[in-house]
Amino acid sequence: MGAIIGSYKSAVSRNVNALHQTSPSSLWQRNYYERIIRDDNELNAVHQYIADNPSKWHEDELNPAVTHP
Repeated sequence: MGAIIGSYKSAVSRNVNALHQTSPSSLWQRNYYERIIRDDNELNAVHQYIADNPSKWHEDELNPAVTHP
């Protein structure tokens, strides 16, 4: 799985840099997390996380627009 994700990220990065005529830069946050979903409750929790997550970007420490003390 890691090789597939790495290949995908590499191809997307090459295409984005070619499209914008930029030098290679990091487009991705480090790592990703695999998760086994075992039942409907876990599936619903993942759905909720995905739905809610974009609204929390203004609080994220990795958001360059956010200043943290």
